[in-house]
Amino acid sequence: MFSRRRRWVSAGLVVLLGSALAGCGSSRGPARSAPGATRATPAQPPSEGASGAGGGSGTATAGTPSGDATPTIGYPMRGAGTFDVAPSGGPVAGTSGTLLTYRVAVERGIDGLPAADFASQVTAVLSDPRGWTGTGQWRLQLVPAGARYDFTIYLATPATRDVLCGGGRDGYTSCRNGNSVVLNVARWVHGVPDYGASLTAYRQYMVNHETGHRLYNGHELCPGPGQLAPVMEQQTLGLHGCLPNSWPIVDGRVYHGRSGQYDDPIPSDPA
Repeated sequence: MFSRRRRWVSAGLVVLLGSALAGCGSSRGPARSAPGATRATPAQPPSEGASGAGGGSGTATAGTPSGDATPTIGYPMRGAGTFDVAPSGGPVAGTSGTLLTYRVAVERGIDGLPAADFASQVTAVLSDPRGWTGTGQWRLQLVPAGARYDFTIYLATPATRDVLCGGGRDGYTSCRNGNSVVLNVARWVHGVPDYGASLTAYRQYMVNHETGHRLYNGHELCPGPGQLAPVMEQQTLGLHGCLPNSWPIVDGRVYHGRSGQYDDPIPSDPA
């Protein structure tokens, strides 16, 4: 494995990791660390303009998955612990409902996906009429580095994911913790085994599921074998007979399953 020299589209605001609050949103069951992940150490409260050390050892890379035109992305199991925030904002998505602003940040040590590019991918999901802005309850807007924001969407390495999500040794799932929506780069790059849909579809699910927690949605269960999974089902840990689904709105209507969550164990990361 190798790590290429990082090139960031522009010098975004660098922020230190926030101390995790309580309750990681995306996973349940016994937590195990991903192979190669180092134990996370407590982080300091966020402060703007700080820099951090380089990433740890044990990098992973992935090329272009079948059917997904994505560049090669490399990452260490533990990144620098500091983030580059996307420098530009965007228009308001949605026509009605409460307006929430968000920023997008990529951890230093992740190669091949600058913060501005990741922000474009996230914004495309959150602006889609099949997404949360299509419900009429929410309007969402990407804001630039330095602007006021309501929450942050992070792309983090597995060990940093554990810090942002409240400690413990998981390294596999993504989460929402307070105003932090934390997407695990290992899942962004590799997806999950036997998902049954493209990597692009899984990434859309990641964004919508974890942002859905920030919008006060809890976990849901598969409504029945062969039916679409609700986006708030823990699809990373298993579909339980449902078919994969990336969106909260299906056929023009908000799609729900049954309330509750499964106690699936967290698998070992094959990455």
